[in-house]
Amino acid sequence: MALSFSLAPAKARTPEASSPQSLAEQKLADRPAGSRIGLLVTTMEGETLVSIAPDQRFIPASNTKMFTTAIGYAQLPLLERNAKGTGVRLEKHGSATDVVLHGRGDPRLSSADDCIQNCLQKLADAVARTTRHVRHVIGDDSWLPDERWSPGMSWNNIQSRYGTATSALTLDDNELVVTVAPGVVGAAASLKSTGYYDIENRVVTVAGKEEAVVADRMPNSRTMRLTGTIGAQAPVITMRYGIDDPAHFAAWRLRELLRARGVRVDGDIDARRRPLTPADDPKERGTVPFVAPSGPPVMLAELKPQPLAENMMRINKESQNLHSELMLRRVARQSGSGSIADGQAVMRQLMSQAGLTETSYDFSDGSGMSTYNRITPRAAVGLLAWIARQSWGTAWRDTLPIAGRDGTLQNRFKGTLLEGQLFAKTGSLNASRALSGYLVTRSGRTLIFSVLANDMPDGTDSQATAAVDRMLVAIAEAL
Repeated sequence: MALSFSLAPAKARTPEASSPQSLAEQKLADRPAGSRIGLLVTTMEGETLVSIAPDQRFIPASNTKMFTTAIGYAQLPLLERNAKGTGVRLEKHGSATDVVLHGRGDPRLSSADDCIQNCLQKLADAVARTTRHVRHVIGDDSWLPDERWSPGMSWNNIQSRYGTATSALTLDDNELVVTVAPGVVGAAASLKSTGYYDIENRVVTVAGKEEAVVADRMPNSRTMRLTGTIGAQAPVITMRYGIDDPAHFAAWRLRELLRARGVRVDGDIDARRRPLTPADDPKERGTVPFVAPSGPPVMLAELKPQPLAENMMRINKESQNLHSELMLRRVARQSGSGSIADGQAVMRQLMSQAGLTETSYDFSDGSGMSTYNRITPRAAVGLLAWIARQSWGTAWRDTLPIAGRDGTLQNRFKGTLLEGQLFAKTGSLNASRALSGYLVTRSGRTLIFSVLANDMPDGTDSQATAAVDRMLVAIAEAL
């Protein structure tokens, strides 16, 4: 049965042992000791069915993306109208010519060999058709202030693909791909990568099929050390790591593509950035409007940006952190400088319209990687109820993972009543799990829910997730 946002009359409910409230309490009783659970389940009309600590604040992890994509959808016509793709231009300095690659917030620039859309190769072709000799290759990400990581980002996540830097000039999801293949037992493994990082290969081939490869890289270092083991019978493994300086990485990759096209490059790889200043904070600016720096008047070539609604689908279905961070920055760029602070200001404005109190949420980023973020179950349910009333509510709902079918819920709720009948955003961070969205009960009623779990002891996250899933299935079966 398909999910509907129609407001059908709610059935009267009488207290009994198998009430939704008692069912929820029973099913959550075996959650990990020491963990905190917040839960709110309501009808589409706002009747409360289950309530457990609904106003306590929890780390939401990627439930943050619900809020980011909601303000994105609310401003989608403006964002689409002002969207610009990545561009390239030539700068003359006497007899020398520099190539400048300009990022303007589009996260989908690609240099993959099988690239079809948003391809860096097309910009390299444009340069190669115009000149056969350049000096420097420069990556310019000054369309946004230099705010590569949000407050509250754990430093150990920076080297991973989930914590890669945010930049107006983004290429290949700002990820470095490394493949590791086993050698003969006792010998070093075989590595392949793009070459941007210097990789110290200390991975040893051992007997068997198991792999245990560990990466270590200090922030802002281009030297990565890989240690551990890989079994001689293990398949080739592909690993992805974060890029700390995306603008520099994009310029480096463009230089490689130019050289492959016979363009002589004599100079250096460089990056142009716009430092974060007090003017990027609306509280500091006050009533003085932010004046964005003027960009170049003409590009040699630029790429057509893809629809942002497609990007929202990837953000929520896959829980793509970088794209969510850039969505917040793009919203912030419409009324301010593109800073996190400007994004927070837009968030407060829209959430006030949705009826949420400012004490019920607090965001330091757009993706949920910040450990400073907090929401209450009531805030999540209030947001979801507000979205359902918007003209774009159904389109936004379609960006959510579907239980047992796709995205981050592909392997959850399979074989249960909720397979294909629960549409929700997941969240996962250290000792934090979240699930908020809509579900359809056995009788066909649509409910709104938010379950936030924090402070699980190490190694018990899956136990908490299982308890939450059993609880939601029990409620759906009972109603």
